[in-house]
Amino acid sequence: MKKGEKILFGVVAFLVVITVINFTVLETIRHQSDKPMYPILTHFVFSADGQKGYELYQHGGCYTCHRAVGSGTSMGVSLDGLGSKHDVNYFYQFLKDPEKTYGAKTMDHGAAPKDAAYVSALPDADLHLMAVFMSELKAESGSSSAFEPPQGESSFIDAMLDMWAPDGWRSQFKDIRVWMKSNSKEEQHESGTK
Repeated sequence: MKKGEKILFGVVAFLVVITVINFTVLETIRHQSDKPMYPILTHFVFSADGQKGYELYQHGGCYTCHRAVGSGTSMGVSLDGLGSKHDVNYFYQFLKDPEKTYGAKTMDHGAAPKDAAYVSALPDADLHLMAVFMSELKAESGSSSAFEPPQGESSFIDAMLDMWAPDGWRSQFKDIRVWMKSNSKEEQHESGTK
């Protein structure tokens, strides 16, 4: 071997050793910790219709593109937690006419020859069951799928806004955290006056 090849193999071997050590340390910490390293912030409790919709999701092969209930692929949008953003009616309308509901062209859903064109052709009863299933996939506040940001102050969110939001954004947009605080105070005031 030439000197350059020896150096290259040495660097690669060093990186492999560092990777194995890091993985071992993280797994040791994860197994010894009493709380999860990556908390799960999505959940579901299926009604009878939601369970039937889940079965349609499974038998229809939707999991080949979408992730839901902790399984499937991430080729398409993850469905876990979307029920915190939209209601049954929205999901039904989306499944029936995705591009009209979404307000833009979609990759796979819509009219043929799109790969998931079969979904909008399902009977209305099946579309309703799938919409119920999707609406019951909830997320806790702070999850990437949730409508609401995490409760309380977040120095991370503030730092990201300071770093990435354009100057004067507060004059054009409302910070949802401020809106949530004002609504919470209004609700407390209303409950106190009753």
